[in-house]
Amino acid sequence: MTTITTPTIPFTRRSLGAAITALALGGLSLAGIATSAQAASGMPPIPEVDGPVAEGDGNDYTLKFSIGTTQSGAQYRGLEYFEDIVEARSAGHIQVELFHSAQLGDDLQAVSALQSGTLEMTAPSTSPLVNMFPEFAVFDLPFLFPTPEVADEVLDGEIGDQMLETASTNGLKAIGWAENGYRQLTNSQTAVATPEDLDGLKVRTMQNPIHLDIWKTLGANPTPMSFAELFTALEQGVVDGQENPWITIQSSKFNEVQDYATESNHVYTPFITLVSERFWSDLPQGYQELLVDAAHKMGNYQRHVSRTLNDQIKQELIDEGMNITELTPEQVATFQQTLSPVYDEWREKIGGELIDDIRAVSQ
Repeated sequence: MTTITTPTIPFTRRSLGAAITALALGGLSLAGIATSAQAASGMPPIPEVDGPVAEGDGNDYTLKFSIGTTQSGAQYRGLEYFEDIVEARSAGHIQVELFHSAQLGDDLQAVSALQSGTLEMTAPSTSPLVNMFPEFAVFDLPFLFPTPEVADEVLDGEIGDQMLETASTNGLKAIGWAENGYRQLTNSQTAVATPEDLDGLKVRTMQNPIHLDIWKTLGANPTPMSFAELFTALEQGVVDGQENPWITIQSSKFNEVQDYATESNHVYTPFITLVSERFWSDLPQGYQELLVDAAHKMGNYQRHVSRTLNDQIKQELIDEGMNITELTPEQVATFQQTLSPVYDEWREKIGGELIDDIRAVSQ
């Protein structure tokens, strides 16, 4: 629940439009607008909203924002901040409706809905979009991003800007980045410390060809399926394991049906913030600029939330009984060597120059 505090009158989020209009007409700053909700345990509080009211056209807009991850994760937390910013700084003329847990469809279905104009925004992982944007496969190459700082420099710099431009086609407008994070392996069968431990293991992957190549090369049996179907598939033994960041593993309660995990950090995956081109083209320029600014602030905050919770969640999973294997540098090198054919296979398809440019950032 968001509140706006004046010397005498409190307002709830749903009365935000009239409240901020009054503030704007009175020439008051929006810097005092803040969330009054208590932060979840261990989760950084949602920042205050600041900045001027964006110039609109007097029309009202409804913006449905759908994601595949759960309400308790860092991504949804970021969406709540986005909602606060957009509703406040549009003086309530843009009302944001949030949908989590693939309520409106999985990542690919949500992207398709953006293209058809039946959904306004989504923020999928880049991995399911590789068939549409082949360059995005670079984010699925194993062990390419050694640290979060390297990932930030790539995404927030010239390389990331060029990729947003690439994705602003096919009925989509790409306006920012956030963090899915480093992916870790979990499974119900055995501790995994070497590629040999993966032999025949049925591992759920995203609908992404490079992920299929990674797990096939490691000797596993990759099985693509929707994230929304995953918990049930793990519970029923349709697949033995999956790979996702710690925060997704915990928020999706995968540890209830997975006894083993390996902290591999094998792939760093971003979220990309997308807007329907049909919706985008209907917005006045001031609201377009507002969405870009809100997406940028959401991405920075969401990454902060994700990283703050990462080590905490890992320890909580251990405390709850999960057996977590931490790979040594030598073990990581063995996985890298085993996966070298994946780089050979995908270098030309992705673009060797792009791979080399990203590698240069980490030097």
